[in-house]
Amino acid sequence: MGALIGISTVQAQKSPQDMDRFIDALMKKMTVEEKIGQLNLPVTGDITTGQAKSSDVAAKIEKGLVGGLFNLKGVDRILEVQKLAVEKSRLGIPLLFGMDVIHGYETIFPIPLGLSCTWDMAAIEKSARIAAIEASADGISWTFSPMVDISRDPRWGRVSEGSGEDPFLGGAIAQAMVYGYQGANLQDQLRRNDEIMACVKHFALYGAGEAGRDYNTVDMSRNRMFNEFMYPYEAAVEAGVGSVMASFNEIDGIPATGNKWLLSDLLRGQWGFEGFVVTDFTGIAEMIEHGVGDLQTVSALALNAGVDMDMVSEGFVGTLMKSIKEGKVRMGTLNTACRRILEAKYKLGLFDNPYKYCDVNRPKRDIFTKEHRDAARKIASESFVLLKNAPLAAQKNAAPVLPLKKQGTVAVIGPLGNTRSNMPGTWSVAARLNDYPSLYEGLKEMMAGKVNITYAKGSNLISDAAYEERATMFGRSLNRDNRTDKEMLDEALRIIRGLLDGESVTFTGRHYRVNSAKLWDLPARRVPIATAVSGSQSVNRFGPLSDAMIAVEPNEELCRSWDATSGGSRKIGQLPIAWGRDRDAVRKRVWEQFRWFAGGWKVNAELPGPAGFAGATQFVRQEDVASSIPCGPDVQPIVDAVRGFEEAGFTDLALVQIGGDPTQDEFFEFAEAELLPALRKATT
Repeated sequence: MGALIGISTVQAQKSPQDMDRFIDALMKKMTVEEKIGQLNLPVTGDITTGQAKSSDVAAKIEKGLVGGLFNLKGVDRILEVQKLAVEKSRLGIPLLFGMDVIHGYETIFPIPLGLSCTWDMAAIEKSARIAAIEASADGISWTFSPMVDISRDPRWGRVSEGSGEDPFLGGAIAQAMVYGYQGANLQDQLRRNDEIMACVKHFALYGAGEAGRDYNTVDMSRNRMFNEFMYPYEAAVEAGVGSVMASFNEIDGIPATGNKWLLSDLLRGQWGFEGFVVTDFTGIAEMIEHGVGDLQTVSALALNAGVDMDMVSEGFVGTLMKSIKEGKVRMGTLNTACRRILEAKYKLGLFDNPYKYCDVNRPKRDIFTKEHRDAARKIASESFVLLKNAPLAAQKNAAPVLPLKKQGTVAVIGPLGNTRSNMPGTWSVAARLNDYPSLYEGLKEMMAGKVNITYAKGSNLISDAAYEERATMFGRSLNRDNRTDKEMLDEALRIIRGLLDGESVTFTGRHYRVNSAKLWDLPARRVPIATAVSGSQSVNRFGPLSDAMIAVEPNEELCRSWDATSGGSRKIGQLPIAWGRDRDAVRKRVWEQFRWFAGGWKVNAELPGPAGFAGATQFVRQEDVASSIPCGPDVQPIVDAVRGFEEAGFTDLALVQIGGDPTQDEFFEFAEAELLPALRKATT
């Protein structure tokens, strides 16, 4: 990883006794208000370069009422705000600057669920190392990652941000991510200016909410809790993680943000965690909705339980002084929380050099470099999961569809085929959308002079325009087409009908609905079909339609990763979570205490799982080629094998990229009723 590190500075190593003496002396100078201010993490809003002094948060910083800020992007802006704290506040205490750096900064890697498909801890650590280099170059010293919540209910939307359902795999990934962000040597972590503090989240059991509903209650035995869900958090603590984020959900009827057993007895008393605890966004204020009390009551509850920093709610800065005067919070409790924040800043080296992460020359040198993008592409290509690879049924003695040959024509058809804003995937706060080509643009770039790439949208993602606008994050647009459904479909069919025998179609989208019984038996086709999927409904309902199938999650280099389908990459990912055959299977699996493969799954028990990993996916390796086994009872085994490049046997391919979300049905219905029948008719 040496080539990725670049030029960095390293602070001198100091003893814990040096830190204690420094913080003791500093805290003797601090007023109660300033101590409370260190526990305050407000949202910044957008601070324009050169205007930090006139921003809403500036006055609070100058009064010492802010401990850190988050999601402020740009080293120039961060430098200005840090100067306010260091040069304008009474004691000059520097700020923490945090950001959701989840799966890359400007160089974007597959979403965490996709990264986990590699089962490659070195690759995952490398992705975090690159993210730390880039984020630190832009002024960020703290990331709200890794998210290590175990989830076995795919109905929970944030399963995409985790590492699947296996606690041992999740723990290994948690440690790899912490080492990538903070450094792998526990005695040396955070000394470099290209290492940033990690924050493991969401503590705890956030992925175990009832019925897969976000923020929902969690109620389970301690036996199950520790055997199936807690290990990844503990593994992150063992790796030296500097901070922990409390979750929104209840545990034993008590919100995690105010749960003393969780945050003090277990995390600190049993596991020996020495960092600080921060709430999630408005986590303290949201306890009011749990019926716990007013803002003063829930703020005191959180601090007494073990929370050290209040994200956005401003409950600490607004009510703790009153609670101290009324005896509801002890001064010693406030001092302990303040000390933990100051210790984090000390360990980051901010007292030695408040501008450690504010080198304005680093962004050009260290962000979105060719080396980083090459690494992202390689890791992305190794995260694809081969689910099926069969010969075209209409051709006797034909070789499997994959790998593809780099020749002929590919027609990219679908609502996400030419949408740049979709490429970075979820939780990519710092992404530079205009620099990531769409799937169509990326294929044209990579296949120039070899494969003719054409495009038609085919349909909008969702018929309801307002719903489609809410389907993205951070105000990103999917560039809705105002033509009628018939006009878009007719355009796609004209392109399909213009293809020659065996030429290719790429079908892109994410939300599809299919009455699966109608798709098991298909007429003979001249055009082989491969699907790239990102959800369980896609696998189980389009699997019988497809000759080959790959599970893939969005990332910036996906558009250029022809390697995965053309034989350039021989390393194949494995699923970290079981995909139910349909919704009933998911419900049954959840109801049956998360037993592996309940509700319609069939497994070849003779095949061993990955060494050391007990989980949902079983496979065997044959000369570095993996075959994935889980499948539904009515479907042929999902994977045959990958054959050599020359054995593909087709001039072109119908490449169908579809996705799936267990809560979204509309596009499946459209595909079954109109698009797929038209596609079959046009190609037979």
